[in-house]
Amino acid sequence: MKLIIINGPNLNLLGKREPDIYGNRSFEVFYESLKEKFKNIELEYYQSNLEGEIINKLHEVGFNYDGIILNAAAYTHTSVAIGDAVKAIETPVVEVHISNVHARENFRHTSFIAKNAKGVISGFGLQSYILAIQSF
Repeated sequence: MKLIIINGPNLNLLGKREPDIYGNRSFEVFYESLKEKFKNIELEYYQSNLEGEIINKLHEVGFNYDGIILNAAAYTHTSVAIGDAVKAIETPVVEVHISNVHARENFRHTSFIAKNAKGVISGFGLQSYILAIQSF
């Protein structure tokens, strides 16, 4: 099985940014633990702060991977284009959020991705990624 995790803006700052919400662990360290835990899965990771690069990556992998785990971060709530890209591809996408977006600001309660995703996992910290992997 071939899966890719695609992270959006500011997730490159995990471990430094708002540790009370996002924790003290960098995503790179966490990713290494995921590869160790799921040795039977070909797991890749991509992060970008740029909307167009995320769309390009979805187009690139969206027809030949078994699954995509997408944390589009703030773009979840603002990017019709990323939502359209998820709709346009064949590979199933699980939308993931580290925090419980519904316990945060009202604008975070809207997702342009969820309608076209296989499912949404939110609020379980980095464990949300493990749950998404297990959903495939």
